Amino acid sequence: MKNGGGRTSRIRRRKLFGSSESRGVNESYKPEFIELKKWLKDRRFEDATLIPARFPGTGRGLMSKTSLQEGQTIISLPESCLLTTDTVIRSYLGMYIAKWQPPPSPLLALCTFLVSEKHAGDRSPWKPYLEVLPKAYTCPVCLEPEVVNLLPNPLKTKAWEQRSHVQEFFSSSRGFFSSLQPLFSEATETIFSYRALRWAWCTVNTRAVYMKRPPQLCLSPEPDTCALAPYLDLLNHSPDVQVKAAFNKETRCYEIRTAIRCGKHKEVFICYGPHDNHRLLLEYGFVSVSNPHACVYVSKDILVKYLPSTAKQMNKKISILEDHDFIENLTFGWDGPSWRLLTALKLLCLEAEEFVCWKKVLLGEIISDTNEKTSLDVAQKICCYFIDETHAVLRKVSCMKDEEVALMNQLTLVETLRMEELKILQASAKALTALQTAFT
Repeated sequence: MKNGGGRTSRIRRRKLFGSSESRGVNESYKPEFIELKKWLKDRRFEDATLIPARFPGTGRGLMSKTSLQEGQTIISLPESCLLTTDTVIRSYLGMYIAKWQPPPSPLLALCTFLVSEKHAGDRSPWKPYLEVLPKAYTCPVCLEPEVVNLLPNPLKTKAWEQRSHVQEFFSSSRGFFSSLQPLFSEATETIFSYRALRWAWCTVNTRAVYMKRPPQLCLSPEPDTCALAPYLDLLNHSPDVQVKAAFNKETRCYEIRTAIRCGKHKEVFICYGPHDNHRLLLEYGFVSVSNPHACVYVSKDILVKYLPSTAKQMNKKISILEDHDFIENLTFGWDGPSWRLLTALKLLCLEAEEFVCWKKVLLGEIISDTNEKTSLDVAQKICCYFIDETHAVLRKVSCMKDEEVALMNQLTLVETLRMEELKILQASAKALTALQTAFT
């Protein structure tokens, strides 16, 4: 990954393996990758299947040297290459971790090791890996406040929560960092700054693979499931692909096996899961274009904003929706409003004489043509509201890009998210218009 950016600072372009657009430019000749390959070879890993390359739309990734077949193992990374809590405990930090009370979390152990090794520079045995890690990330915790405020409201709330969580993580860890002073000639307050810990937190949060470790007495009882996997973590995400990834206890390697074919000189992807763009941006710092799992979330306040003024028993209706878990995950998608959203609106639009039928609504039964039409009309109004709001934010982003050049990458990320949501909303509006014709 290039300096100053990386997987989390790139905006994904969804494409199939066979796309001519996915042809990459070989980057294996670059010094950082030559050093990484040497480092991996010393740890018993050589890859004859993939090479680092740069691709249009996704940036740095891994390219197939030959055609890959269904079921083929594309990477088998030895345990000696993985950075886990075992690595940390066996290191110079182990004694300090064992003495500290209460025991540090597995995440804190990994983050501390990353910051310490990065500070060591040329003296670090992990330098070849650290050199290809991003220098900066685009998770919400790294975005400027004025950029965070441009995010859709549900994501904005989670973004501020993430920032608070990382700030608390830093504050609660300062005592432990101070205990490491004997290891350094420089003040630990300088080495283990908020900025340095945030970088390490993002590195683990965005790049670690799942690998469950047994509990260790010197660590807190939180699940120990993260492992950093050099080279393997160059693989980019695509929602279209299917892979099997796990640690093989027999070979003692972390293995990735593809479930579909891949042509020669094409980008090889993995799938992080069926995530919508809010989750991808929150956890990984990127947006997947044309993501089939993408959607637009409708909050409770927007849900009731466009109900008919004659609507009755609103508090009771909201209470029913909350009790039956119909107030969250209400969305517009590529196919139109979700069944959950329409069901919630149908219940909210029940006339006084229809209210006794609320259980039937939750079971998916049609109560009346009037109820169907009213709920579709409200859904259309909500959709139009979101379209207008999205256009307004996009205009603001465009102006800010002219005025805030330093924020260009962050603003482009928000712009891509909003453009994707605009496409979804326009598709939903079209689907709703088709549904409404049945009642005209």
